[in-house]
Amino acid sequence: MILPLFPLQSVFFPGETVPLHIFEERYKQLINDCREEALTFGIPVYINDSIAFGTEVQLVEVVNTYEGGEMDVVCVARQVFKVLSFENQLEDKLYAGGEVQFLDMQNDADEKLRNEVLEKVEKLYELMDVPFTKTSPKQFNSFSLAHKMGLSFEQEYRLLQIPKETDRLLYIKNHLDTTTEVLESVNRTKAVIKMNGHFKNFDPLDFKDFKV
Repeated sequence: MILPLFPLQSVFFPGETVPLHIFEERYKQLINDCREEALTFGIPVYINDSIAFGTEVQLVEVVNTYEGGEMDVVCVARQVFKVLSFENQLEDKLYAGGEVQFLDMQNDADEKLRNEVLEKVEKLYELMDVPFTKTSPKQFNSFSLAHKMGLSFEQEYRLLQIPKETDRLLYIKNHLDTTTEVLESVNRTKAVIKMNGHFKNFDPLDFKDFKV
């Protein structure tokens, strides 16, 4: 399938709202084509000076249009794709495009695993002393909180490429276990530092039990 392409140094996950400020002429043309022809377009992730995977998005609303033709638009992310070819300009267009292949994303995770990962997310927020909005395990998936659990850009990009929900949740679980361990260690260190300089009660030692 040929898609118009709008490369960005960002990762967008299926179901996510995508706000964009459009100011380049080529992308103004792209948005106008989307409005007139009900096109979707792809946002391939620009990473390591290349593009290989990205997410198809659909225009939902043009929120603002400015005097110079700039626009604030809202899109919604749909399917993950692999880039097979890239053209800097599609025929008779200003914007880029290319052939893409959509990944077969499988929702194969059971509720037990979703619940386990969700509990680990809650624990992470508790350790960071950040408010967490409760989510039902039935509504939770690997993409729903992906931007809110401390994944690096590279880790988010890797998550985007994993086709099976079970594998995505296990990937997140491993990250959460590692991050939680680090935070617990930091919190223990902070507690020790706070104690430094304070008067302490020491249990008296029974010298009778000493052996030399």
